[in-house]
Amino acid sequence: MRIFRVLGPILSLAVLGGCAIASSGYDIAKMRAAQNTGSAFTQSLAGEYRQLMDFEADDMYDWRDADHYALKGLRAAGGEAVEPDAIASRDLPADKVGELTMARAELVQLIDTGARDQAPQEAAVAQGAFDCWMEQQEENFQEDHIAACRDKFHAAMEKLRAAMTPVAKAEPEPEPAPAPAVAPEPFVVFFGFDKADITAAASQTIDDALATAKKIGATDFSVTGHADRAGSDDYNSALSLRRSNAVRDALIARGVGEAQVSVAGRGEADPAVPTADGVKEQANRRVQIIILQ
Repeated sequence: MRIFRVLGPILSLAVLGGCAIASSGYDIAKMRAAQNTGSAFTQSLAGEYRQLMDFEADDMYDWRDADHYALKGLRAAGGEAVEPDAIASRDLPADKVGELTMARAELVQLIDTGARDQAPQEAAVAQGAFDCWMEQQEENFQEDHIAACRDKFHAAMEKLRAAMTPVAKAEPEPEPAPAPAVAPEPFVVFFGFDKADITAAASQTIDDALATAKKIGATDFSVTGHADRAGSDDYNSALSLRRSNAVRDALIARGVGEAQVSVAGRGEADPAVPTADGVKEQANRRVQIIILQ
């Protein structure tokens, strides 16, 4: 940005009068009228170069650099992914070449690895600021202008790095532990007084027990017979065992292996409904089928 503020009005008049002192102004006017096209990156980049062009032409009267930005802006406005200025394109102070070379290398590396698509605005701002920094560093006398462009570049690069850093994937939540298997409730087969035969209702209960076992993949059964308190202990003990064996035989008849059914008779012990000795109680005349898992 060369300061020609004293000569600026004269230069402007000369250009307007058709006397091209440093620029015809044609590319600048064309860029001001251009419609941005192409990708989000090229459209944003055209906007960055338009701002630089306007500043150099209108504020600094630096026609050479205004033309430079106009030409790059027109290419970007036409959808071309213009590269940042090459280091060799500017006559830079020797002690600044290394810093600018490293800055450009990182910018190009990010652009080439997808920044144009993943972070188009951040990439465009960073590229425009880099070219501005190069221009100012070549002139090398307006420290505030150099600092402004350099600081804008570094701020844009910080945003660009953040936008290009892969977001760490959250560790998937561990699968919940399977709920502990809940044993099905026992199935109860009832018998008539002093009986051990399988009734229609008892047969249905046995079928239900088998269906449940099949559903949960169980194959073994525990069968325990009971009696009420009418009759002697010894008689009721034998009766309860006959009832267990009747249920066992019904299970085997339905395809259960003999070794898969264990039987027991509890007689009057463990009544479902406690009663006095000698009392008949339907609820106590039963066989309990437990599905083993």
